[in-house]
Amino acid sequence: MTIFMYLIILLQLTLFLCSCGNAPYMGKDVVGADEFVMDSYKIRQGKFSILQLEGKSFEELPTEYLKDYQDVIQEGDILYVAVYHPSRSDISAAVEAIGSTVGFQVYEGKIRLPDLEPIPVQGLTLEQASQHLQMLYNSQIRDVQVFLSYKDRLERKVELAGLVALPVVPVDGKIRLFETLSKARVPPNANLFKSYVVRDNQMLPVDLFKLLKEGDMSQNIVMRGGDKIYVADPSASTLMVLGEVGKERLVDVPNGFMTIRQALAEAGGIPYTGNKSYIQVIRGNILNPKIYTLTWDHVIHLPSESMLLIPGDIIYVAATPITSWNRFMSQLLPTFVNIDLITKGIKSIGVNVP
Repeated sequence: MTIFMYLIILLQLTLFLCSCGNAPYMGKDVVGADEFVMDSYKIRQGKFSILQLEGKSFEELPTEYLKDYQDVIQEGDILYVAVYHPSRSDISAAVEAIGSTVGFQVYEGKIRLPDLEPIPVQGLTLEQASQHLQMLYNSQIRDVQVFLSYKDRLERKVELAGLVALPVVPVDGKIRLFETLSKARVPPNANLFKSYVVRDNQMLPVDLFKLLKEGDMSQNIVMRGGDKIYVADPSASTLMVLGEVGKERLVDVPNGFMTIRQALAEAGGIPYTGNKSYIQVIRGNILNPKIYTLTWDHVIHLPSESMLLIPGDIIYVAATPITSWNRFMSQLLPTFVNIDLITKGIKSIGVNVP
């Protein structure tokens, strides 16, 4: 959520709450800690349960997305070819000189290797092409071994954007999402909740937090050419802490959820001016929100995993009735001190002050 959107929410929230003089909201749409705990257990189920709480729905991940498929060499692919022979190092060197620099590009369905006629490889798997090359070399000289891999691909690759170090990863029918993200060197502080995978212009129902942080291999799909992955910045999803806290602020929620203890701690805790009997969480559309009312006892005694917040939540801590007086006194205290010092000074020179 952007700062501009939060400014709009703050304006609406001011109209919504401030008429009560910083008191807790007590309307008919307030629910208790029991419902907050129930919703927290839904949040623990992952990204798409969280999105359902926001009113969004997604289809299940198709099982065929988890299966390997037969990948074949295409026009424009660039192959890396390595040739080994126990005594003919000249053959190995000639192929290596090209393979390690530009590679061997498939042109008109063929690649061209030293000492061989153009070799048709389009439509073959890497294994089939490797066996075919080895057979051709062995027809001229025995004991040659050929190794084949993709150096680059024109179409059969995954494009990555955002917090990644590698913008493109080739696919081969076997490489999966976890390995792709590992190759791209996704930083540990990335916002996995706001990160996503797109295939055929549709966002896939894949939970990157479950995959990378919890090791849930049911999210580890096989990548296909044309897939796109976006890895979001840590601040891409936030929640807000307002009211009687150490410091009102936005808090990053990179994993899609956060315990209420952590959020309050990041806001500097609740000072003595805060009413610990009324810690409210405002969730959803600010014009028609769901408002949970919690107490400090709930926060410190219930398990952390049953007290979860999601991006867009607003924590509002009400003030104790004495707050306005305390602030008033803190403003007047310097005046009282100055008057006391002046009075003592006048009395010290013999002037009576009533």
